[in-house]
Amino acid sequence: MALIEEGRVCIKRLGRDAGDKAVIRKVIDKNFVSIMTHARPKERRCNIKHLELLNEKIDASNKESVMDYLEVNKKPKETEKKGAK
Repeated sequence: MALIEEGRVCIKRLGRDAGDKAVIRKVIDKNFVSIMTHARPKERRCNIKHLELLNEKIDASNKESVMDYLEVNKKPKETEKKGAK
């Protein structure tokens, strides 16, 4: 079993998205992968040294399932309007 594989869930350790969960969408070469995170759902290249791999794995071939896992399209709950005029 390879650690760096499509669908592997990881945590971004360095950069703008540090601390966010990410999903590996595609392995580019031995040093880089294509990932998606909640903060920036567009696929982008990332160095594997910046990732902490987890034991979770999901189906990365379906972009909708990845977005649901990362809760990208979830709408926040509307708060009650106080004192509506």
